[in-house]
Amino acid sequence: MINRAVPALLIALGIFFLGIFIKAGIDNFANRDRVIAVRGLAETEVMANKVTWPIVCKEVGNDLPAIYDKITKTNDALTRFLTSNGISQDEISINPPEIIDLQAERYGSRDFAYRYNVTSVVVVTSKNVEKVNELIKRQTELLKQGIAITAGDYNYQTLYEYTDLNSIKPEMIAEATHNAREAANKFAADSHSNIGKIKTANQGQFSIENRDPYTPYIKNVRVVSTIVFYIED
Repeated sequence: MINRAVPALLIALGIFFLGIFIKAGIDNFANRDRVIAVRGLAETEVMANKVTWPIVCKEVGNDLPAIYDKITKTNDALTRFLTSNGISQDEISINPPEIIDLQAERYGSRDFAYRYNVTSVVVVTSKNVEKVNELIKRQTELLKQGIAITAGDYNYQTLYEYTDLNSIKPEMIAEATHNAREAANKFAADSHSNIGKIKTANQGQFSIENRDPYTPYIKNVRVVSTIVFYIED
């Protein structure tokens, strides 16, 4: 009698646990579709750590060698101004002059006072952004030396960059994930559910933009992460 009862008991237990496992599997499969996708924003302001400052001067005239001599003197004066105020020679480059021969212009007017229009550009590329900003404010001092700086040329704008994004990425991603979880928790609380583990995560693209048009050396760094959470009862 006992010999018959033991196998029956084992079979019953097997069926019982099999039912439990099947139910857990069905519940798990059903819960796989219960998810919520939320976005988490992280942003911060940083100072640019690299600046490219083109200093533009223009000369006009009919005697090309004379214009060349004047440009050479102007470039030398600009270099002295920069190096005497903390800019190293390695941070200064002088571009070849751009020469427009108005007489050779096919569609231009022939009524002009000077034949040649020459543009000279001295470029400062530096990581010392504060120093360069100071010199940009002081460039009017060059007028005392008879050097007129051309401003407002769209082709020669001062460029500020932030090149150390990798140093702030981990902290910003963590903040974006935290903000996404807070949004998910709020949704879950409203629906009387709980937030489970992360199903998928997409950190999104980092963007670096000027904070405003007036302080281009202050950058706004922004990232939006999309996180998909499981929802649990």
